[in-house]
Amino acid sequence: MPEQPVRARLVDVAHAAGVSKATVSKVLNGRQDLSVRPETRRRVHEAAEELGYRPHSGARALAGASTHALALLIPALANPTYVTIARGAYQRARELGYLSLLAEDFDGQEADDSFNDLVQEGRVDGLLIASARPGHPLLDTLNHSPVPHVFLNRSVEGSGRNVTMDVARSSVTALDHLYGLGHRRVGHIAGPAGITPSEVRKQAFQRHAEALVLDAAPIASGDFTEDGGGSAARELLRPAAGSAHPPVTALYTSSLAQAIGAMAAIRNLGLRIPEDVSVVGNDDLPVAAHLHPPLTTVAMPLYELGTAAVDALVATIEGRPVGDVVVPTEPRLVLRGSTARPAEPGGTP
Repeated sequence: MPEQPVRARLVDVAHAAGVSKATVSKVLNGRQDLSVRPETRRRVHEAAEELGYRPHSGARALAGASTHALALLIPALANPTYVTIARGAYQRARELGYLSLLAEDFDGQEADDSFNDLVQEGRVDGLLIASARPGHPLLDTLNHSPVPHVFLNRSVEGSGRNVTMDVARSSVTALDHLYGLGHRRVGHIAGPAGITPSEVRKQAFQRHAEALVLDAAPIASGDFTEDGGGSAARELLRPAAGSAHPPVTALYTSSLAQAIGAMAAIRNLGLRIPEDVSVVGNDDLPVAAHLHPPLTTVAMPLYELGTAAVDALVATIEGRPVGDVVVPTEPRLVLRGSTARPAEPGGTP
C-alpha cells in the first residue's frame, strides 16, 4: 500500500519560516499585527505555500475563529423552489450577523473539491445542506469533520439535524381539492427516486388516493424540470387501447416546473386545461399566476424553511441543542384557473 502523504502542520510552517507558531497563526488568520514585519509575513506565506499547508477547521474552532459565513448547498440553481428557500436563509443569516453563501450540487457534478475545502479548512462556520441523497460523498466528509451542519428539505435518518416541512400534507391538500371537484382518476407526476420530499409526497398521494377510493391514481416520475413534467404527463395521458379519452382527468405535479411542462404537453396533445385535464402544481411562485390558464398550486412554506434552517444551524454553532425541526406552517391551496369539474366523456364540465 502506498504511503499516505503527511499533512503539513502549523509547527512545520513556523520551522520553515524561522518564526514562532504564534506568528504563523497571526499571519495566516489575516491579523494585521504591527509587530509582524512585511518581510516576515512574506516568508510565512511562502513557507505555507511550499508545504501545502491548510488551516485545520477543528483547530480554528478551538482557537475561537469565526468566519460569520454559512454555506447553502442546493441541488440545482435552475430549480425555482430553492430560490425562495435561499432568500429566507439569506435574510435570516443577515439578521443574525452571518453571510449566506450559495453552492450548486446536481447529478453529474456533485460537490467538488473546492466545496469540500470550505469544510476542511474551516472557511465557513456551518453548512445548510439541501442536496444530501443517501451515499452522497459530502456525508462521509462530515463524519470526519466537526463543522456544524443541518439538512433542509432533506432528511438523513438518525442525524437529528433535519429541518423539513409537512410535505405529506401537500399531497392531501391537492387530492382533496380535485376530489371535491369530482375527479376520480388523478395522476401524480413524482420527482426522481431517492429525493426525500418527492418520495414522501408520492407515498402520501398513494395513501390518500386509496383512502378516497379513486378509480385510478397512476404515477409517473420525472426530473424537477419542464422536460421532466412534460414526458411524465405524456405517459400518464396516453389513452388505453380502444379509448379516445385520456386515462386521467387531473394531474398533480411534484414541482412547479413539472407543472409548466405538463401543461405544454397537454396542449400539444390537443387537450384543454382545465376542460379536459385539470392541473395542480406543488409550490407557489409568482410565475404561476401568469401562466395560461393561471396555475392552481399548493403553496409550501419555502421562505420559512430557509429561515428555520438558519435558526437551527446558528443554534448548533452556539452549542445549543436543536434536534429535528418541522416548520409549523401548513401547505395552502392557491386556487386559480387550471382546475375545474371533470368533463363527462364527449360532454362538458
